[in-house]
Amino acid sequence: MIRKYKIGNPIETDSVVVDIGLENEVIPYFEKNDEKKELALLLGKDDQVYGLGETVRGINKRGYIYTSFCADDPNHTEDKRSLYAAQNFFVVWGVNSVFGMYVDTPGRVSFDIGYSDKDYFLIDFEDFDAYIYVIEGLDVLDIVKQFRGIIGKSYIPPRWAFGFGQSRWSYMNEQEVREVVDNYDKQGIPIDSVYLDIDYMERYKDFTVSDERFPEFESFVKEMADKNIHLVPIIDAGVKIEEGYDVYEEGVKNDYFCKKENGDKLVAAVWPGKVHFPDFLNEDARKWFGDKYKVLLDKGIDGFWNDMNEPAIFYTEDHLKEVFEQLHDFEGKNLDIESFFNMQGIVGGLANNDEDYRRFYHEYKGKRYRHDKVHNLFGYNMTRAAGEAFERLSPDKRILMFSRSSYIGMHRYGGVWCGDNKSWWSHLLLNIQQMPALNMCGFLYSGADVGGFGADVTEDLLMRWIEFGIFTPLFRDHSAKGTRRQELYRFKDTTGFRNIIQLRYALIPYLYSEFMKAVNNDEMLFKPLCFEYSQDEMAREVEDQLLVGESIMIAPVYKQNAKGRYVYLPEDMKLCRFRSFDDYDVEVIGKGHHFISAELNEVLVFIRKGHALPIAAPASRTEKIDYSDLKYECYECQGEDYDLYTDDGISR
Repeated sequence: MIRKYKIGNPIETDSVVVDIGLENEVIPYFEKNDEKKELALLLGKDDQVYGLGETVRGINKRGYIYTSFCADDPNHTEDKRSLYAAQNFFVVWGVNSVFGMYVDTPGRVSFDIGYSDKDYFLIDFEDFDAYIYVIEGLDVLDIVKQFRGIIGKSYIPPRWAFGFGQSRWSYMNEQEVREVVDNYDKQGIPIDSVYLDIDYMERYKDFTVSDERFPEFESFVKEMADKNIHLVPIIDAGVKIEEGYDVYEEGVKNDYFCKKENGDKLVAAVWPGKVHFPDFLNEDARKWFGDKYKVLLDKGIDGFWNDMNEPAIFYTEDHLKEVFEQLHDFEGKNLDIESFFNMQGIVGGLANNDEDYRRFYHEYKGKRYRHDKVHNLFGYNMTRAAGEAFERLSPDKRILMFSRSSYIGMHRYGGVWCGDNKSWWSHLLLNIQQMPALNMCGFLYSGADVGGFGADVTEDLLMRWIEFGIFTPLFRDHSAKGTRRQELYRFKDTTGFRNIIQLRYALIPYLYSEFMKAVNNDEMLFKPLCFEYSQDEMAREVEDQLLVGESIMIAPVYKQNAKGRYVYLPEDMKLCRFRSFDDYDVEVIGKGHHFISAELNEVLVFIRKGHALPIAAPASRTEKIDYSDLKYECYECQGEDYDLYTDDGISR
C-alpha cells in the first residue's frame, strides 16, 4: 500500500510516473516539526535502515548522517555526507513493522540516522517542501517492488554493454585506441568497448572531435565496429564560450543557458575554461541539447557517458573575482596559523562553492527557481535530455547511456557509475555495499570504476576487484591520468585476468537474463542476504556477501593478501570455486559459518538449493556468445528449472 503526503509547496520532479492521490491525515511513523523543518522517528534498538542509493558506509545505513545534495567529490572517505547522487528512498526494518519512504524534494535534505541521537532518525530539510510517499508491505522486497512500480521501468542498455570495457583519462588518439584493442585481442582477453574521455574533443567542446587526434573519426568508428568494438565518448555539462562554436552560438541565440538573477548568463568554468550551463530543466533547452547527440550517432557511435553534471564547477567568474579581491588583504603580511588557513580556505573554496549554486536560475515548468532549490535535478535532466532524444533519433536501437550525477527518475533514461573512486581496498568493499541500495532506487545498470579511478592500483587489488566486477552490469576498468596504467594486459598474471574476464562472458547469459527479469518485474538484481532470508537473524549481520539474481550468492574477497574469507550460509549451498569458466571445483557446503579458501585467481560462487546457473562457452565479444549450447550447473534441480530470458540484445 502506498500513500502520498504533502509538506509545504513541493517542486515537481517527474520522478514518480503513477498518479497517487494525496492523503489528508498526518504522515505516519515520523513526527512532523514545522519549526525545525524536520521529521523525527524514534528507532527501536534493533531497527535497521536500508537504501539511499549511492552513499558511503555499509548496507545498513544506521549510525551516520547522509545529505542529499549531488556533490563533485572524488574522495569517498567515511566522513563524507554527499556523493554524486541524490536517491531519497529508504526502508526502515523494525521489530514490529517494516515500511518504506520516498522523500521527493529536489533541494538539500539530510537523513540523520542515529548520528545526532543514536535513537532517532531525523530528516532535516533546508526548505520544508516535499512529497512524502509511505509504502507498507509484507517485507523489504515487497516494499521495493511497490516503489519501483510507481517510478517507472529501469533503463535497458544494449546487450553488448554487458561486455568488458576499457577506459582511461585519456586515450589520446586513434593509434592508442588501436593498441588497446590489439593488446586485448593478442592476449585473448574478451572486450567489447573502449571509452573516450575528454581529450577526444576539440579543446573540450561537447559534440566535437579533435581533427588532430582523430582525423578520420567516422572511418575509425567503423574500423572499430568491424572488430565488434564500441567506442563510448564522454559528454560534459558545460558548453564552452567561444564565438564560431555552433553549440554555444545556438544556445545563446535561443536563450537555452542558465542565467543569474539580473538576467546575465552565468559564466562558470570546467575543462574548457569558461562555459555556460544549458538549462536542462527547461523543456526546450533539454530537447535542443538532446538532439546534439545526433552528430556523434551519425558517425556510428552507439554509447555515451555523461559527466560533470552535478554540476561540477571549477569556479564562477563572479566568485573568482571575489577571491582575487580577498587575497589582496593577505599581501605583505606575516601569516600566522589562522590567517594562513583562512587564505588557504578562500582558494580551496573556489570549486563547487555553495554560493555559486545560489547565483543562477532555471526556467522549470513555467516558474523560475534558484539552482540550489532544484540542484539534484540537474544531472538527472541532462541524462533525460539524452534518453528522450535517443527515443526520437534511434527508435529501433538501444543506445548505451550512463551518468555520474543522478536523482530518482533518471533511472528510466540511463544507468550510473559511482564516480571517481580510488584504488583502495576500502573502495572495493564500498562498491560491493552500494549495489543493493542502487537497485532499490531503480538503478540496475550500474557499477563502479573497477580497480579504482584515482591512485595507483596494485595487481592483487585489480584482480580481486575484477573478480567482483564480473557480476556488475556495468563492467569498466577506468583510471585517471597520472596514475599507473591499468589495462589488464600490462600485469604479470595475464592468464589469471584472461580467465576471469572469460568467466564474465560465460556468465553473461545468466547476468543479462537476471537483469532483464529484474527490470520487467520491478525487482533487485543485487540483494543483501537478509532481504531474502528475512527470518535469519545472522543474515542481517552480513554486509559483504550478495545474492545476484535468483540462483547465486557471491562472497568477494576484498582484503589485501587474503587467501580466503569467512562466509555465512543461511542454507546449504553448492560452492563453485572458479579459476576459469571450465576449471572449477564443486562441493556442497552446509548452513552456517565457514572459512572458505580462495586463491588470488579464484572466484567463489554459491548456487542456491533448487536453482541452476547457466554457463556459456566464452567468446571474444558479447554478441559472439553461443546461446544454443549452454550448460547448467545445478544444485538439487535440473537445468530446465531455470527460466532463461534472451532477446536480440539491441532493439527496443
